[in-house]
Amino acid sequence: MTGIELMTASILENTSLKTGWKAKLHLKFVEENQKTILRERSHQGPLHVQKLFYPETNGSCHVYILHPPGGVVGGDIFDIKIDVESNAKVLVTTPAAGKFYRSAGDEAYQKQTIKVADHGVLEWFPSENIFFPGAKVKLETRINLSLQSHFIGWDIMCLGRPSIGEVFSEGTLIQKLEIFRNGCAVRLDRLLINENDLILDAKWGLGGKPVMGSFFCFTEKKELVELLRNNISLSDKNELFSITYVDNIILCRCLGNSVESVKRKFINIWEVLRVALRDHEAVIPRIWST
Repeated sequence: MTGIELMTASILENTSLKTGWKAKLHLKFVEENQKTILRERSHQGPLHVQKLFYPETNGSCHVYILHPPGGVVGGDIFDIKIDVESNAKVLVTTPAAGKFYRSAGDEAYQKQTIKVADHGVLEWFPSENIFFPGAKVKLETRINLSLQSHFIGWDIMCLGRPSIGEVFSEGTLIQKLEIFRNGCAVRLDRLLINENDLILDAKWGLGGKPVMGSFFCFTEKKELVELLRNNISLSDKNELFSITYVDNIILCRCLGNSVESVKRKFINIWEVLRVALRDHEAVIPRIWST
């Protein structure tokens, strides 16, 4: 058992986290006869996938991770593992926002472990996570890539529900995102938000913006940054948006007031990069239109 597995096991056994759902979903994708298939699947609790979709002509599959209860409460523990083998091509998304509700005391915990082999392709586009006032949440994502892996992904978070004027006035959010390439750490992001935290409104923090988005793309083509800057609108005065290139990662950050606006910008970025990197137009998952 690895150190990560031991850590996860210890959390699963933590006596303070025994009141909610204990859910696991492990998926392994392989390429077979020029088509990506789901070779291995195991699940426990209210996390699963149904059939794969093949809306593209290159053998790649679209997968929707389903969580029928629709919301996460204190004490819930989710463990998601995605393994993409060589030459497999997968787009993973979810049909609806993740909703983290007010906690009665326990912490909700979600761990995601992603592995992409050489020449494997993963497009990781989960719907946004919404954190209700009073939620206590810990999120951990580890992405393990090889030197020739192809990975594009985003992470969108919304504090409260800005459409009704709700703010994240109480609760705790801890997020850790780690990206490793060939066993070496290339990106380590940490976020800690407590109730009435200065980071919520300070100009050096979120500046009063309830929606945060990060977009990652691994590529050695640094010139694509200028391509994006020339094709993506940066004129929205209600958003703070940046595109940079660090350690072979195109990194886009966005702070705004609307999930829809941030997601629309990220989709535009993906559409540009899809053609530039894979010479294949992006095919929007049909679940996004329902």
